[in-house]
Amino acid sequence: MRSSFIISLFFIVAHSIQAQTAPKAEDIAAIKGQCGCHDVSFLYAETFASDKGYAFKDRYTAKGTELVFVDEEAGPANRPTKLVIQHLLVVGDSMVIKHWREDWEFQNTSLLKFDQSATWKRAKLTPEQAKGQWTQKVFEVDDSPRYEGSATWVHVDGRTYWESTVDAPLPRREYTKRTDYNVMRRTNHHEIRPDGYIHEQDNDKIIRSEAGDQLLASEKGLNTYQRTDAAKCQAAKVWWAKNRAYWADVRNVWGEVLANRNTVALRGQVKGQVLGRELDELAATTQKATYNSAASRQLIRQTIEKYLK
Repeated sequence: MRSSFIISLFFIVAHSIQAQTAPKAEDIAAIKGQCGCHDVSFLYAETFASDKGYAFKDRYTAKGTELVFVDEEAGPANRPTKLVIQHLLVVGDSMVIKHWREDWEFQNTSLLKFDQSATWKRAKLTPEQAKGQWTQKVFEVDDSPRYEGSATWVHVDGRTYWESTVDAPLPRREYTKRTDYNVMRRTNHHEIRPDGYIHEQDNDKIIRSEAGDQLLASEKGLNTYQRTDAAKCQAAKVWWAKNRAYWADVRNVWGEVLANRNTVALRGQVKGQVLGRELDELAATTQKATYNSAASRQLIRQTIEKYLK
């Protein structure tokens, strides 16, 4: 009798632990709810500056068509704990550009936090801090790190959203044009809607130095992803089918390179070249004949390591 009671208690506790640590179905549906073929609009406007003499920069607007899809899942089939989401831009009817990538990891306790000058430092969360949370890891077009934030998906009053505040490098729309700040503190708000989703941002442009952080200006951003006819993204699907093996190897090599580093620092250029261009050229070279994953991974690693400080 006593032994059966202990066994029953064990299963109750085990079920309780599992219930506490398994991702919610609503969270997974929200993450996957970002997927589809979208008409996208990008809107940014500076809203505040502490210096009255600051000259506000022109507003930024852009539009495009983007395919967003889950390329990889890990964990139980009905409760994945990691989802790799790839973005591909479609220009015209046939031109495809590999865009950014986001990995979503459940109850992740190890993050790379941006410092400054293309440098990231490893930060740890306790299991208690990470409980129930999802980390969004955002990567550049060449799959190098960009920023990572952890937060809980919220499902309340008919709304579904996720929000975190993290430091990040300058956005691509500004990093070649501005040198008056060196850190963007991003508050990212992802909200799922029936026809797509919005990525709302409240960003602070920070001057970081040994003396501390100084706010240069704040801006508001709104990226709207509205689902459209899937045929508009057919070229992206065809392109990814031809190029997936190579780019999957790139992200896996990056994962191996980053796994055991407490600090990651990247060079912007090596002998006049940039990492993204070199990886694109390598993609074209390695896919001229039958793709050899082992040989390709070796070349990818050699290329990436040239840019690591």
